[in-house]
Amino acid sequence: MSKIVPLISSGTAGPLGVLHLPRLWQKVSLEAAGKIADGYPGIGAGYDSMVIDALGLNADAVRSFITDSKPTYPQLEAWIREQDGVKLDESTISSLNDSITGYIHDDATRQSILSANGLSDGDPKDAINLNNLDDWLEFHASEIA
Repeated sequence: MSKIVPLISSGTAGPLGVLHLPRLWQKVSLEAAGKIADGYPGIGAGYDSMVIDALGLNADAVRSFITDSKPTYPQLEAWIREQDGVKLDESTISSLNDSITGYIHDDATRQSILSANGLSDGDPKDAINLNNLDDWLEFHASEIA
């Protein structure tokens, strides 16, 4: 069975307007199917946990719903809307999105990703675009090269 590198960017939002949520859905869905590429957690400590915590969700409940129901992305958003205590107000989503877009990797991580891609130290500096470069390189190595 082939393993799949998740290619939905953390900078992508669905209809709820929550950045990274589509990527979280894709990663947990791939993990549940046993198809996520090595090194990619379904729910990790970074953006995944930031989104789950900010929205007032429970990580185990998110994982169980996706694993058991195999929802489409809009079905996941509908399920989220139904959860007790969920925070989907404009202020919460805006603050979360600002945290995601404003996240900066440490210098060593930035330099490592840029170097692996044959780029000199410099831009991009934000984690979203550095993570995109990292995913694209991993995709290329596993599927193209």
